[in-house]
Amino acid sequence: MAVSELIITADDFGADIAVNEAIDLAHRQGVLTAASLMVGAPAVADAVARARALPSLRVGLHLVLVEGRPTLPVDRFSHLVDADGGFRTDMAAAGATMFFHPAARRQLEAEITAQFAAFAATGLPLDHVNTHKHFHMHPTIAGLILKIGARHGLGSVRVPLEPAATLNAVEPRGGAATITPFGLMAAALRQRVRRAGFSTPDQVFGLRWSGAMTTPRLRGLIDHLPPGLTEIYLHPATLGGYPGAAPGYLYAEELAALLAPEVVEAVGRAGARTGGFADFRKGAA
Repeated sequence: MAVSELIITADDFGADIAVNEAIDLAHRQGVLTAASLMVGAPAVADAVARARALPSLRVGLHLVLVEGRPTLPVDRFSHLVDADGGFRTDMAAAGATMFFHPAARRQLEAEITAQFAAFAATGLPLDHVNTHKHFHMHPTIAGLILKIGARHGLGSVRVPLEPAATLNAVEPRGGAATITPFGLMAAALRQRVRRAGFSTPDQVFGLRWSGAMTTPRLRGLIDHLPPGLTEIYLHPATLGGYPGAAPGYLYAEELAALLAPEVVEAVGRAGARTGGFADFRKGAA
């Protein structure tokens, strides 16, 4: 039987002290192996301090290009921000602007560069990159991440390609699995990332149950791990009402799942190697 490899990641590191506390706890006492850092978020300094005290926690960059504020001065981003100085939330229209408008692409490149540089300034090894709301599914953003990331030692990129068969084995749904436009885009992005020389997991779980990765679901995914490298991502926090929290997300329940004895036991029973992205790249010990 092929040995499975498993990364369990928490996103939004730095968004709030409640998120940082949950990530700290879930790594020390639970099954969390990696976290994705928002370098422009309100509690980033606390997140970096905690990461430095947790050398076994692999930390990557969670690029924010929607539902947040740029790290560079707002007056440099006329095409990417709204009247309040925050990134535009109309992702489809913003994406079209990025694709067709040269000035918008220059602004986008400057901001992505600034966020990579801000991560480098923390001194933390860069384990991986992903984006808030999976905005790197946009080909312009993806291309810039690969180009800029190569200058910053990037090795791995999350691609949210989520096999329906595994999801349905955990929680059956009626009807045959269908190929969605998002799935086709994810498959194309995975090919692009790998052709460029970067690694990405064979499958990633967290999209269907975003904000609702409860203990039974997390345990079920681990019990049904496919061969190869799997990433499961969550959004834990010690409370759900922090500023900027997503409506309806079960933050505390996701933290409970990461700490649950039955989940810890499932990881041991699966016999999977666990770690961050860097631990599974070619040549890693």
